[in-house]
Amino acid sequence: MDTCDLGKAATAELDGQGRIVAWTRAAERLLGYPAAEILDHSAAELLAVPGDTARVAAIARWCRAGDGWGGSVAARHRDGRELQLAVQVTPVVDGRAAGPDRERWSVLALEEWRMPGGGVNQLMLEPFLAHAPVGMAVLDTALRYVWVNDVLEKLIPLERRLGRTVHEVLPKLEAEAFQERMQRVLATGSPVMDYEFRSPTYADPSQERAYSASFFVLDDPRGHRVGIWYMVIDVTERWRAQERLALLNDAGARIGSTLDVNRTAQELAEVAVPPLADFACVDLLDSVIRGEEPASATVGGTPLMRRSGQQSVNEGCPEAALAIGQAVERAASSPIAQCLFRGESLVEPVLDLDHSAWVTETPERAAVVRTFGLRSVLIVPVRARGVTLGAATFVRSARLGPFVADDVRLAEELVGRAALCVDNARRYTRERTAARVMQRNLLPHELTGGSALEAASWYFPADAPSGVGGDWFDVIPLSGARVALVVGDVVGHGIDAAATMGRLRTAVRTLANLDLPPDELLARLDDLVIGLVETRGADAAAEAEYASVAATFMGATCLYAVYDPVSRKCTMARAGHLPPAIVTPDGSVDFPELPAGPPLGLGAMPFESVERELAEGSLITLYTNGLIEACGRDIGVGLNRLSNALAAPGATLKEIGGNVVQALLTGPPSDDAALLLARTRALGAHQVASWDLPADPAVVSGARLLADRQLTEWGMTPLVFSTELIVSELVTNAIRHAAGPLTLRLIRQAAPDALICEVFDASSTSPRLRHARTTDEGGRGLFIVAQLTRRWGTRYTSTGKIIWAEQGAGSDTATA
Repeated sequence: MDTCDLGKAATAELDGQGRIVAWTRAAERLLGYPAAEILDHSAAELLAVPGDTARVAAIARWCRAGDGWGGSVAARHRDGRELQLAVQVTPVVDGRAAGPDRERWSVLALEEWRMPGGGVNQLMLEPFLAHAPVGMAVLDTALRYVWVNDVLEKLIPLERRLGRTVHEVLPKLEAEAFQERMQRVLATGSPVMDYEFRSPTYADPSQERAYSASFFVLDDPRGHRVGIWYMVIDVTERWRAQERLALLNDAGARIGSTLDVNRTAQELAEVAVPPLADFACVDLLDSVIRGEEPASATVGGTPLMRRSGQQSVNEGCPEAALAIGQAVERAASSPIAQCLFRGESLVEPVLDLDHSAWVTETPERAAVVRTFGLRSVLIVPVRARGVTLGAATFVRSARLGPFVADDVRLAEELVGRAALCVDNARRYTRERTAARVMQRNLLPHELTGGSALEAASWYFPADAPSGVGGDWFDVIPLSGARVALVVGDVVGHGIDAAATMGRLRTAVRTLANLDLPPDELLARLDDLVIGLVETRGADAAAEAEYASVAATFMGATCLYAVYDPVSRKCTMARAGHLPPAIVTPDGSVDFPELPAGPPLGLGAMPFESVERELAEGSLITLYTNGLIEACGRDIGVGLNRLSNALAAPGATLKEIGGNVVQALLTGPPSDDAALLLARTRALGAHQVASWDLPADPAVVSGARLLADRQLTEWGMTPLVFSTELIVSELVTNAIRHAAGPLTLRLIRQAAPDALICEVFDASSTSPRLRHARTTDEGGRGLFIVAQLTRRWGTRYTSTGKIIWAEQGAGSDTATA
């Protein structure tokens, strides 16, 4: 208090009990009480604010340990007015006696408006700071509490603060952090701003709040450090908003990492626990998990759902009554069913353990709630694009407190984001399933090599999102017991590549039925691809479709081989594809020198065929580059591994193929991989009969006789009559319309059981089926042949043509 105001100051003296034992006229003028009315009364009776009694008692205790106290006090005048006084309390030293009975305190008081500085000074500010909405405290240089305002007093009472150090007042970790920062401020004089920390509330230690503290140094007028003060602001709402934002950011990064419905549901549960709930589970409609449209299929009147994800703060999710994948059975009146039907969130901030529908739904649920102290539940529908996909349940114990409006909004935002990912995963699952079904239907379901060879295949889709690609293979039965082997590769992946593969495979089968040699078949296939690529549309959609078609067709590769079990010759041609591998019966592996030819759709170079005679029991291996090539592996290394795997011992095609796959596919392939193995067979003399005939009409009867004898020898007498008619017609037509020597050949095929009749001639003219009029004397021969056989046709050779007809070996004798 400034010396210029001492003459106007009121003076009083208190004993150790706080009673007024001395009273001056200045004190009477200030407060209106004469000495007779106030002496021996407690000084607390003069206070205007009743709550200040505790503060005065705390200040008194602190003063006894110090050298006095100065501050602001609200006092009541005798006439009822309230006065704000600047007060200075100092101890009176009496050397004559010691003890509580001799304790005296001198009190000087002056109205604050009389203080220097126009009435605005630190003592006048004290009541305003005391009632400020933020927490403030003053500590001396020993970091002992000197003063705190009302906000901090409500947290920890004054008697537990004043005169004590931070370590005696605050929790250990908080005290250490405060002391470290305050010592830094005392040493440097620089403030420490916005130190954030979390602390349990004193009313409920299970609840946690967030605070921001700033520390400042206190200097006297001469610049000496006399203490430190700090300000604490409750920033719980800001902290919670930041936590919610961080949780949403975390959800955006973690939810939807895969296109798997169940994995996405599990990621939602993992993100929510522990920040939002102590236990969370996600139940999705069974149709959604299968990738189908959300269906209203029900069991017992409730939606059929399955547990898709769950997470708990307790290891092993002991609160869960179901395992992942198990069916969720709920009554139509249950909260989760109501959530689905209404499409709205349901929340019970405080569970009624005796009457809550969620608790009493099953005895097991009630036991779990009581065992784990669950106190609040929130159920949010999993909805995306206006469709309900399931429901997410969040449960809290006392750790997080009840669900409030902000928690509901946060949960709905989390579930909404996850729902879009679930729906995307569902759509992806549906499309991927459709693409795989389409691809399975486009690839051969069963390989039949007939009497010519034994075949086996393997197909591995690329480790790509679609799971489908454009690799294909096929085994096509041809005339004369021959078989065509084909393997191809379309550029790219996905449903477009699979559709292009299907079109190419169909085209190859169609061209194969024309009995074209391999090089000519590839040339026709190349023309077909060029025609498809050059067909453009007039509008933007057609232009986009054209670009898609061109991207998949251009650069497609193909290898086509024809094996004849009678001659044991294999004719091969390729369009940009990898060469086949031939394994001889003795185990040696060879890659034939086969001209590569350009990929399909380029039309730059002609295709060439290579013919090779194979020993019976040879292994023809066709494959795509996805089997050979891999990241970090040269194609030469892949071919060498293939060669070693084919040479490894293997009694069956399955064992050999397993060796190849194990050697080359050490992980999911980056490209589609196809493998086709075919072990050759040969038709011996007991299955093939051939006769050279002169071009003379007189030989027709002899040809019929030769066929009769052969069929009798083979035990196929039921086919004698129909075969005689076929031989007569085919030989007669060859003599009449062809040139050069003739050859008649009969082939007995075991699988499928059939009899093949072939007539060779040197003419390139093709026979034509006619429907003769009733007045015509001829022209019915090929019509009769067509009626008697399963199929018939013509194929061309380098020296002429072959007319052939195939009958089922089990057919009854036909009559004309």
